[in-house]
Amino acid sequence: MRRCPTPGIIMGGPMEFRVTAPMRARLSEYGGFHRSTANELCHFLGIPSIVVGAAALFGVLRIATLGSWHLTLTELVVAAVVAFYLTSARWLGVVTSVLFGAFALLGRALPWTLGLGLFLGGWALQFVGHAVFEKRSPAFLRNLLHLLVGPAWLVERGFGRL
Repeated sequence: MRRCPTPGIIMGGPMEFRVTAPMRARLSEYGGFHRSTANELCHFLGIPSIVVGAAALFGVLRIATLGSWHLTLTELVVAAVVAFYLTSARWLGVVTSVLFGAFALLGRALPWTLGLGLFLGGWALQFVGHAVFEKRSPAFLRNLLHLLVGPAWLVERGFGRL
């Protein structure tokens, strides 16, 4: 493997970001549950839909009000997820956090009813991908942490396909 001019990225074969050893093991395990191209496509559509939908739904739950701005469960969840990504996934975590935050902002701008549809539709895509194309249960059924690993895996996989 050779270093990419961008710090934190290793090249040679599929592109990989430099991450902590536990995160690399999680990404590898998660990848083992996603070998079918059709299942990957379901995830590339489903995971962002779930994030946007969840942000819209969590945005209904206000924690505090500061003037005209409302702190909601969305912001608290995003902060916790970003902390996880930045501490365990380094540069992959930075890129994933930016995308995750953008999806959350989009979700906060949507009505909760549309968010519910996106959330349920995203999960339906996940389960169709596993039942029809992968013929294997989702990774998060073995390890709930894979719910956080999925978006980072998609980012790394997407960069690897460029």
